[in-house]
Amino acid sequence: QVQLVESGGGLVQAGGSLRLSCAASGRTFSGSAVAWFRQAPGKARDFVGTISWIGGRTYYADSVKGRFTLSRDNAKNTVYLQMNSLKPEDTAVYYCAARWAATWDPNRYEYNYWGQGTQVTVSS
Repeated sequence: QVQLVESGGGLVQAGGSLRLSCAASGRTFSGSAVAWFRQAPGKARDFVGTISWIGGRTYYADSVKGRFTLSRDNAKNTVYLQMNSLKPEDTAVYYCAARWAATWDPNRYEYNYWGQGTQVTVSS
């Protein structure tokens, strides 16, 4: 049974930083693509970024490009989302998701496993 657990959310002022973590149990991230999505109240769950375990290639939504950075730690079986220069519009519940496939996908329906989400609130 694969479980993904996010942590690191919280309240931060605009311009601040947070680092989210996504740890997997039950299976290693090897061979997977891990993505982050976010969902603000009353809005759809939007793609934020993704990292492929093999090669560590990353891809980001335009709204976070240059501010957010994905990385992975093989030994800890964990993916990190470093969020800098946070804006109030970044406020949302952030979810990590994984698919054991060779390619990543921005479509949320292509991901089999999801974490429970972690709240990020950015005050102005």
